Amino acid sequence: MNIFGIGLPEMALIMIVALLIFGPKKLPEIGRSMGKAVRGFQEASKEFENEFKHEAEQIEQAVQTTAELEPKQIAAAETSENNTTSSQQS
Repeated sequence: MNIFGIGLPEMALIMIVALLIFGPKKLPEIGRSMGKAVRGFQEASKEFENEFKHEAEQIEQAVQTTAELEPKQIAAAETSENNTTSSQQS
């Protein structure tokens, strides 16, 4: 069992030290608050990931739209340039 790079012996030592420092009455309360903190961090992490994915999709759509419109705009600009050049020559 390896959690956060900490093995079972290290985890047991940490629990014994916590028991000595906080006592048996405070440990469940500390465990609950740590669990809530970890859960909150996971939720924030998922929210950040979802936001990041949403923004990446929007950027991808914008790039695709630009890629689709750009050849049309270039062709329109060339056409108008050709029309302007031919009218100036006349």
